[in-house]
Amino acid sequence: MEPQFLELVGGRRIAFSKIEGEGTGIVFLGGFGSDMTGTKAVHMEAACKSKGRPFLRFDYTGHGRSSGAFEDGCIGDWAQDARETIGALTKGPQVLIGSSMGGWIALLLARSDPARVAGLVGIAAAPDFMGDLESGLDEEQRRSMAATGRAELPSDDPESPFVVTRKMFEDGSRQTIFGRALHLPFPTRLLQGTDDEDVDQAVALRLLAHATGPDIRLVLIKGGDHRLSGPSELALIEETADAVAAAAKRER
Repeated sequence: MEPQFLELVGGRRIAFSKIEGEGTGIVFLGGFGSDMTGTKAVHMEAACKSKGRPFLRFDYTGHGRSSGAFEDGCIGDWAQDARETIGALTKGPQVLIGSSMGGWIALLLARSDPARVAGLVGIAAAPDFMGDLESGLDEEQRRSMAATGRAELPSDDPESPFVVTRKMFEDGSRQTIFGRALHLPFPTRLLQGTDDEDVDQAVALRLLAHATGPDIRLVLIKGGDHRLSGPSELALIEETADAVAAAAKRER
C-alpha cells in the first residue's frame, strides 16, 4: 500500500500509514535507519486493523519515503518529527511502541508530554546509544570524523554503510535519558532479548532502575536477538501492546 504524506513546518514531508478505529490508538516508532515497512510495524498494523484499533506508523525525515537526507538528521530532529506527526494525526493519549532508537524517542516524548502517552512498550529500547557509537569508533573512523564530521559504520548491507555525524553525537548528548530524572506515570513494558548483540540487556536493567512509575515491567526473552521479529516474539509484542492499552483504559 502506498503511503500517505504529511507536510510539516520547514518543508518536511513525512510518509505515514494510518488506520482508523475505536479505543486507544497505537503508534509504532522505528529504529535507526529503518523504515515503517519493517516486520514489527507491519505486523502491528495488521493486528490493530483486525481488532478495529487505531494505528499509526511513519518514517522520520531521512528515513524510508520521507523527505530529507539521513545524514542531516539527529535524535532531536526525529523526536520532533514524531511529536508533530503524532500531534497532527492522532487524538488523545496513545500507546507508543518504540523499537531500538524508537524506544529512545518514545521515552523523550513521554518525558516532554506525558499527557499524550497512554502507555509505552519498548522493544530492545536503546536510550543514549549515540554515546556508545561514538566511543566505539575505531581510529580510521575517528580520523574521518575529525576531518569531515562524518564516519561510516558497517551495516547488514556492505554497499550501504550507516553514516554517523558529529551533529548526531552532539545532539545525542543533549537528548540523554539517563542524565535526567525519568517518570513514566503510565503502564510501561520493556521487552529485551538476552542474545541482543546491539543493545545489551544491561541497558534494559539500567533503564528499569532509572525510571520511576507505578507500573513498569521488564520482560527478558531467552535467546532473543535485537530484531525480536520471530512469530512468537511478534505475538508477544502484540499481546503486550493489548495489555498496556487495556491497563491504560482501566486507569483513566
